Amino acid sequence: MLNTILIIVLLIASALIYAATKPNTFRVQRSATIASPSEKVFALINDLPAWASWSPWEKKDLAMKKTYSGAAQGKGAILEWDGNKDVGTGRMEILESTPSSTILIKLDFFKPFEAHNTAEFTLAPNAGATEVIWAMYGPQPYMMKIMGIVMNMDKMVGKDFEDGLANLKALAESR
Repeated sequence: MLNTILIIVLLIASALIYAATKPNTFRVQRSATIASPSEKVFALINDLPAWASWSPWEKKDLAMKKTYSGAAQGKGAILEWDGNKDVGTGRMEILESTPSSTILIKLDFFKPFEAHNTAEFTLAPNAGATEVIWAMYGPQPYMMKIMGIVMNMDKMVGKDFEDGLANLKALAESR
């Protein structure tokens, strides 16, 4: 019995020490080539209400409550949402908007857990198409490092980014 308790304590201690060695920041990134001019793709990202037509989270909660404020689009545009356990509650605000090239978004999650990150879209012409890079990065507090032992953030969020980019591609190429 004492050996079992000692083994459990050692496993927990090892996991906690291992978590402490993880980086203090994280980055998840995906890219897609979209056969559409960067101006078209940019317009779909820079206009937060337009996200309803391509965002992967829209399908996860059809009853999600959304509130838009600030600028109509671009810098200063704000979206606040309150949804089910799959989309949570949060707020995003476009901090920078450089036509047809970059959109930088402050991304705050409040539920199911609190996190404050940055989302970035980078668009670049590529042989008559647009290369789009969607990244999210930010601090990785110790609790997130511990959760990272059993949950892979890149795989979880990366899949949503892949779905969103595929939706964005289909939408931009159909217009």
